[in-house]
Amino acid sequence: MVSPGILLVDKPAGLTSHDVVARARRAFGTRKIGHAGTLDPMATGLLVLGIEGATRLLTYIVGADKTYEATIRLGQTTGTDDADGDILTRASADTWAAVTKERIADGISSLTGVISQVPSSVSAIKVDGRRAYDRVRAGEEVVLAARQVTVSRFEMLTRRDGDGVVDLDVVVDCSSGTYIRSLARDLGAELGVGGHLTALRRTRVGDFDVTDAVGIDDLDGAPLLSPAQAAARVLQPLDVTADDARDLRHGKRLAGQASRLDGALAAAIDDEGMLVGVVEKRGADLKSAMNMPEVVR
Repeated sequence: MVSPGILLVDKPAGLTSHDVVARARRAFGTRKIGHAGTLDPMATGLLVLGIEGATRLLTYIVGADKTYEATIRLGQTTGTDDADGDILTRASADTWAAVTKERIADGISSLTGVISQVPSSVSAIKVDGRRAYDRVRAGEEVVLAARQVTVSRFEMLTRRDGDGVVDLDVVVDCSSGTYIRSLARDLGAELGVGGHLTALRRTRVGDFDVTDAVGIDDLDGAPLLSPAQAAARVLQPLDVTADDARDLRHGKRLAGQASRLDGALAAAIDDEGMLVGVVEKRGADLKSAMNMPEVVR
């Protein structure tokens, strides 16, 4: 029997997130595996997988803030806003005179904070039930609606000047739903030379870090975070008695215990260190928002 848990994988370039899930299913001998947030095939880095009953936790992980390391190439635009697309435009020599160090800094600053961002047309967002990238591949023109996202850090680490292009290595801390490809595109547009992404690596999802992840060839026997360990990283941990745990599993409320929560949700953990589920406030009481499958001991 496969134990439930959270697996951190360092995805290599060239694989889809679904490819990684498929490999994990073979390694663990179960089909009940999902992930908390897609990475494009060109991207590398942290993919958070839920196994067996821990898939129920992915709902609470997918919305966590994230950190990315990326390379933005200024001077070219592509049809996909990244290196996988064909080059559409190249900046002329005379446009580069205005691209000063100060203007790059101002452009980055304008894309920091709470911003309105139009996702790339080849994103996985669904439009009338179909993925945007599927519509683009079918020859349809797709323009997605702008959305509000938060970029809490957008920092240039290094700059490398090439033949008609400038590559910027950057680090970005952002809210869930932020598209780094769109940041590259919009920075290039702001500077008047165009831009796209040439490298992307996700290093953090909430309190999960890629330094704790296993490689794609090390899935067999890879260590898992228990549901309780994982839940305590994304939610306030809340110790409950055996009686409270039984009541929660039976759908009963914990009367008068809402004041124990700092926020709206908490991870209820029993006296044996097992995750009972996620609880929420309901008036002065606590009730289950999600129950974990009970493990037979």
